[in-house]
Amino acid sequence: MTTSKGTIQGYNGIAINDDKHQVIMQAQVWGSVGEQQTLKPAIEDLKKQLTELGTPDALCEAKFTADSGFHSEVNLEFMATTGLDAYIADTAFRSRNPLFKESETYHTEQEKRRLKRSKGRARLFNSKDFYFDKKKNECHCPAGKEMWLSVKNVETAGRQYVRFSGYLKDCRVCPLQKQCMRKAPTKQGRQVQFETGKTTKSISYTDRMRVKIDSSPGRREYSKRLGAIEPVFGNITVNKGMNKFTLRGQEKVNTQWQMYCLVHNIEKLRNSLH
Repeated sequence: MTTSKGTIQGYNGIAINDDKHQVIMQAQVWGSVGEQQTLKPAIEDLKKQLTELGTPDALCEAKFTADSGFHSEVNLEFMATTGLDAYIADTAFRSRNPLFKESETYHTEQEKRRLKRSKGRARLFNSKDFYFDKKKNECHCPAGKEMWLSVKNVETAGRQYVRFSGYLKDCRVCPLQKQCMRKAPTKQGRQVQFETGKTTKSISYTDRMRVKIDSSPGRREYSKRLGAIEPVFGNITVNKGMNKFTLRGQEKVNTQWQMYCLVHNIEKLRNSLH
């Protein structure tokens, strides 16, 4: 797994639980950093388990929440076919919330993250700092150098963009290089893209989820996620001491993860009887 700390041999433990009793209903480990590709197989396995238990319709009226790590157009399209009332946040979910924008804590944390990312360096140029002539389809960088059209049409989430690239010979000797690029260019110059319009396609699942989760009912439902799943991982990692896997190979690690989840469930079931 390639992580912020380098490439390591490890796995991600994924779990689905109910919010009333915090009983884990489905648990697996995956040898990948990204969580997006784990959503579909996890939901499919959960449905299979419920069918084997004789309760295939148990999820018909369920509300499903997941954090931004599971957000993607493909996943949202899949969730639309499951019948689950899903609430999956995107990475910009909090920044659109007016309550967070007015919060002093939010701005303090945002500034801390910005400084951590920049490591004290000046803000890097973004697309607003480049000169784009939409009629002529031409672009110049902040240093005034002409950029070449590398991609005429890029489509993302129902929006169309054009992409320009700087000439490598210009970027290598540019006096504004440190303000423009995180690392000195070796294979290609700075790239930048501009929105040129929206496609005539139907509204994307990402747009639909954005409207749904930004609504007052949507925010209320999503806010329940933190209290539903995080205590489960806290109990396993802190109280049970499962802060890292100690075996090798996905089959063994999966067995270890499910064993700890089983112990967690036994504890929850015992407490519910008292």
